[in-house]
Amino acid sequence: MGRTVVLVHGFAHGGWCWRKAARLLRQKGHEVFTPTLTGLGERAHLLTPEVGLATMIRDVAAVLETEELTDVLLVGHSFGALPVLGAADRARDRLARIVLLDGLVVEAGRRAFDGLPEDVVVQRELDAELRGDGLVMPPPPATVFGVTDPADVAWVERHLTPHPLRSYREPLVLDGPLGAGLPVTYVSCSRPAYPAIASGHQVVKAMGWEWRDLPTGHDAMVTDPEGTVAALLA
Repeated sequence: MGRTVVLVHGFAHGGWCWRKAARLLRQKGHEVFTPTLTGLGERAHLLTPEVGLATMIRDVAAVLETEELTDVLLVGHSFGALPVLGAADRARDRLARIVLLDGLVVEAGRRAFDGLPEDVVVQRELDAELRGDGLVMPPPPATVFGVTDPADVAWVERHLTPHPLRSYREPLVLDGPLGAGLPVTYVSCSRPAYPAIASGHQVVKAMGWEWRDLPTGHDAMVTDPEGTVAALLA
């Protein structure tokens, strides 16, 4: 029997980044949704100064609710872990499990910026001021996300969009515990590791969540879609 899978992208990406993995999942009989968060990807034109983490949590929760999904495997990649954890707090009864794919994890009440090294925060704030009108953070080269194949690099860089700054400044506000009391699996992409999210690993271990290793780059759905699908379904 197929699963219902909702895949949420990370920093500067969009639902497009799941193309390879989503195709494989559908071939295996699973129902797949790949929403794009407000202000990014094909929804970049919806960016306003008010778009932040709360907006993106509503984006994910709205997919679960309007599509009337149940028994969902909810996946968050990189920054997308935070909208996923926020949506799980609001729609727990619709979910079977959460998977955080090399996710940026912070404790409730903390900001995405609190989970990044200080030098990364300073640089992103500076980039937003100098190149993003104080509203967005320009995307880095695809190689920063562990993408090395020239065709993949070109594809990813064609679609990356500036990321709303406010989403990293707003705290993750939850009514219940982090993870909403659901089974949570963290898939760590280790070849190469993405050091910017390393502090969140301590939160994952403190929560006692399941830990799996995937020996590929941070953008695992691009660099190793087969391994990513296997890890998500495991």
